[in-house]
Amino acid sequence: MRLDKFLKVSRLIKRRTIAKEVTDQGRVWINGKVAKASSSIRENDELTIHFGQKTVTVRIHKISETSRKDEASEMYTVLKEEMNKSKDGIF
Repeated sequence: MRLDKFLKVSRLIKRRTIAKEVTDQGRVWINGKVAKASSSIRENDELTIHFGQKTVTVRIHKISETSRKDEASEMYTVLKEEMNKSKDGIF
């Protein structure tokens, strides 16, 4: 499955167009390598996503084409979630 579609289906990012923009900016890694929106993902891959002031690392457990809201969180496990400090030391 494409990375941008997984991010949308898993509800890590709300819209696929936003998922594409985030990946195009180089803010998503798959297994430690910068990913493109069209990158293929598989089960047990580790994703690192840099949001504004937060970095989230997840491991993919299940890939499905669609999911209900209550099933979306079963597709991955959050391994690490940390706040990023800005350059001047303020969040």
